[in-house]
Amino acid sequence: MTRQDISEYIRIQYPSENEGCEWKEYKNLQNSLCGHEGDDVVSYVSAISNMNGGTIVIGVKDKTLEIIGIQNFGNYSIESAKTKIAEKCRNLPIENFNINELKAEDTGEIVWILTIPKHKAKLPVYAHNKAWQRIGDSLIEMKGERQAAILSELEITDDWSVQIVDNASINDLDPDAIEKARKEYIIRNPYRKAEILAWDNIKFLNKAKVTINGKITRAALVLLGKEESEYLLNPYVACIRWSLRSIGAMQNKDYEILSIPLLLSIDRLYNKVRNVKYRLVQPDSLFPDEMLRYDMFNIREPLNNAIAHQDYTKCARIEVVEFEDSHIIFQNHGVFLPQSVENVVTKDCPESVYRNRFLVEAMRNLNMIETEGGGIKKMFIKQRVRLFPMPEYDFADGKVRVTITGKVIDENFARILTENPNISLEEIMLLDKVQKQKLISDEQAAYLRKKKFIEGRKPLFYLAHKVVSKTKDIGLKSQYIKNRSFDDEYFMKMIVEYIKKFGQASRKDIDDLIKNKLSDVLNERQKNNKIDYQLKKLKKAGIVRFSEDKFWILA
Repeated sequence: MTRQDISEYIRIQYPSENEGCEWKEYKNLQNSLCGHEGDDVVSYVSAISNMNGGTIVIGVKDKTLEIIGIQNFGNYSIESAKTKIAEKCRNLPIENFNINELKAEDTGEIVWILTIPKHKAKLPVYAHNKAWQRIGDSLIEMKGERQAAILSELEITDDWSVQIVDNASINDLDPDAIEKARKEYIIRNPYRKAEILAWDNIKFLNKAKVTINGKITRAALVLLGKEESEYLLNPYVACIRWSLRSIGAMQNKDYEILSIPLLLSIDRLYNKVRNVKYRLVQPDSLFPDEMLRYDMFNIREPLNNAIAHQDYTKCARIEVVEFEDSHIIFQNHGVFLPQSVENVVTKDCPESVYRNRFLVEAMRNLNMIETEGGGIKKMFIKQRVRLFPMPEYDFADGKVRVTITGKVIDENFARILTENPNISLEEIMLLDKVQKQKLISDEQAAYLRKKKFIEGRKPLFYLAHKVVSKTKDIGLKSQYIKNRSFDDEYFMKMIVEYIKKFGQASRKDIDDLIKNKLSDVLNERQKNNKIDYQLKKLKKAGIVRFSEDKFWILA
C-alpha cells in the first residue's frame, strides 16, 4: 500500500472519531503506550473496551487524518506491545485484541490499527488502576451509571437453542410449518424466490439457519416440530398457554394450550383473542373512530419476543392472559437482557445480546421478528397513534410481563396526546407513568420539570399547565386546578377569617375547613402535614396561638 492508499483506507474504514474509534498521532510510542493516565494508549484501550469495543488508529493526525507514521517505537514490536497492553489493562479480553501494521511502500511511514474487544460481562477494563469510558470522542474516568451497567450485565455462554437433538430427523418436523416457513423466507428474500422454491427441504432449512448440516436443532423443533415430536425436547417445555378472564376474576373462562410447531401456534393464538371493534370518539368530533381493539403487530411482537427470549431451561410455559375488553398480558421466563425498556425504545440500534442466539436468527430469517430490531419501539408508536396507554413492562420474579391495553383508560391523557403532537415518544412514556401514578426517577422528574411537563412534589407529580392548557377539555383543566390547589397564603387567610368569625377553632374545625380543598395528589398524611405547616407559620408570625384548652385563637 502507498501512503495515499493507507490514507484512503483509513478514511473509508474509520471516517470519524466516536465512542468506538480514536485517531492518535503518538509519534513517540516509547512514551505514549504507557504514559500519562487519561492520555496514553492503555487509557484509550480501557475506555473503548468499556463501551462496545472499537479501534485506535496510531500514526495519523487528529482531525485531518494526515499520515504521520510512528517514528519512535523504542523497544516495542507488535507482540511486545500486545503483551504490555495486556499487562497494563486488567480484564482486557486479550485473546480478541489485535494490532495490524500498515506500512507505506513509497514513504516508509508505519500506522498501527489496534482492534479492541468489548469488555467481558461484569468486568470493566482498567488502566492505571482506573476504569475509563468514552462519551462521544472524549475520554473520561468511568461514571457510576456506566460501571453499574457493566456490573449488571448478564453473561450469556451456552445457547440452549443451537443444540442438536440426536434422535430427531426431518420427519419430526411439520410439513405445513415448513411450507409456512418457506413462504415467510421468500417474503424476507423476494429477489431469490425462484432459487428458494428449487431447494429441497433440507437445503432450505440449512439456508434459513434453522437446522445445521441437516441435523435438527432445538430451535427447529420449537418452531417447526410436529406436536407428537414434542417428547424429543423433554424435559424442556415449548408451548403457549392462552387464558381468558373477566376483569377482576381469578378463574379462567376459557383456556387452551398451544404446542409446537410454535410458528403455526402464533396464528392459532391470534385467532383466539377477542379482537373486536373498538369505538373511540375523538375530541371535537361527532363521529367515532372504529378500529380493532388490538393492532395485529402488538399481539404478534410480544408473543414472538416471548418465544425468542424464553429461558427454556426453566421448563415453563409461555403465558398469554387475555382480560375481556381490556388488556392482554404476555409472560416469559428469564430476566430482561437490555438495561431498560426506555433504552430499547429510544436508542437507534437493536440489542446485540440474546439468550437464544440461534433461535433468534432463525426467527429473523422466517420473518417472525424485526430484522434490524425496533419492534418494541414500534409497539409504543402504534399505541400512541391509537391514543391508548403505553405498553407496560414488569420484570419481577425473573420473568418478563408485557401488558398491552386495548382501550382508552384515561380520556384526559388521550386528549393530551391529541393536542400535543410534538411530544416525543420518550416524553410520552414518562408522562404515561405520571398519569398511572407510577414512580419515576429523580433524573426523569428533573427532565420533565425542565420541559415544564409536570408539577407537584415527589412522588405525587401531576401534568403541568403547559400540557393541559392546550386541550379544550374543561374537566381536564378543572382536574389540573384541583391537583395544583391554592397556595399557602390562601389557606392561612381562610384559617384567620374562621377564627375571627367564631372566636376559636379546634384542629378538627380547621381540617374540615381546608382538607377537601387541598390538592388531590396529596395523600391523607401529606394533607395533615400541610395544615401543620400553615398553623406553625401563622403562630411564628404572631397571628394565632394555641390556648390552654386546646383551641386555636387569635394572638
